[in-house]
Amino acid sequence: MARYSAFAIARHALSRHQGWERAWPDATPRGRYKVVIVGAGGHGLATAYYLAREHGITDVAVLEKGWLGGGNTGRNTTIIRSNYLRDPSAAIYEKSRSLYEGLSQELNFNIMFSPRGVLMLGQTEHEMRAWSRTWHANRCSGIESELVTPERIKEIVPIINLDGPRYPVLGGLWQPRGGTARHDAVAWGYARAAAALGVDIIQRCEVTGIETNGGHVTSVRTSRGDIACDRLCLVVAGHSGELARMAGFRLPVESVALQALVSEPVKPMIDCVVMANTVHGYVSQSDKGELVIGGGADGFNNFTQRGSFQHIEETVRALTETFPVISRMRQLRQWGGIVDMTGDRSPIIGKTPVGGVFLNCGWGTGGFKAIPGSGWATAEMLAKGEPGEMAGPFGMDRFAEGRVIDESVAAAVAH
Repeated sequence: MARYSAFAIARHALSRHQGWERAWPDATPRGRYKVVIVGAGGHGLATAYYLAREHGITDVAVLEKGWLGGGNTGRNTTIIRSNYLRDPSAAIYEKSRSLYEGLSQELNFNIMFSPRGVLMLGQTEHEMRAWSRTWHANRCSGIESELVTPERIKEIVPIINLDGPRYPVLGGLWQPRGGTARHDAVAWGYARAAAALGVDIIQRCEVTGIETNGGHVTSVRTSRGDIACDRLCLVVAGHSGELARMAGFRLPVESVALQALVSEPVKPMIDCVVMANTVHGYVSQSDKGELVIGGGADGFNNFTQRGSFQHIEETVRALTETFPVISRMRQLRQWGGIVDMTGDRSPIIGKTPVGGVFLNCGWGTGGFKAIPGSGWATAEMLAKGEPGEMAGPFGMDRFAEGRVIDESVAAAVAH
């Protein structure tokens, strides 16, 4: 893998930048791999990278039915934070946040990580009690966060309207080391680094079936031929239920569309992420000047990747109440991603009823922020054959045992 640097840019300028090598090769699938990972989004690519780097397992194929990063990784609002309520959630999200801080240097690829801070508004007394509980839980977990007053919020976000027509801002939860990153760059950086370590990344390779023998996986059927494997990991977000069905079991997840939009570009006006759960809207400003706006999840199961007028209207109404200055801005584009929701709004990382088949799914609305930590924990599980300390609490058996990890409030999105 050629190293990117300012000197490399200057050197290639002499040849009008015609000599750059491909970031990763377009691999042809082999007949057998030790590990097959289905899904070349951020979680799947991070898993492959940490398998190779941390555990020395490079006989790995990452299969993607479309193009790399074309699913939810490229269809989100890029928010990174770790101020969750439950200990298992706080551990994995804080691992992710800390890995994000040095990921550009580690991967030699600029993921444009911006630790601009994340502010979660409290607009009812009930919500403020919830943020107070989360703040105390964060303190116990060693996560830096702060309960802030309306006056402090006005200092952080001068354009905010504290006296909304429906709900005034009573306070909030502020994580100064949260922020954003470039979603495409995260996928590309992990893909490039994993391929350099020997991982095969195979695009346009749709899984059409999973073969088992004696209760253990033997191979996957794909649009480019059968591929035998010792271990299979399903990391396909909203399509997890479909892949599980191919393997012969059901998942406690529901797939719905989660929507977002961006405004026309304007000069810098907001330098942090603001999330408002009560009126439902969250916003940050991109490097290009667009306001990146998160909308709601559909109230019915579907697999669409388009937005809907209902949620656009609801989200824009909420944000114009909170930030009246944006009321005359125009929408530039909208999109949707297929997210997989569990009953407790926490992910599933663990073994399945089929031997050799492992899961990483159920991230719902919070998948992007968890990519590095998720990949780290899943790679450890695949290498050892058992979930490690970080992944252990997120097994699918928690639903049968009643030990849910309820993050419905800390997810900061109305589900």
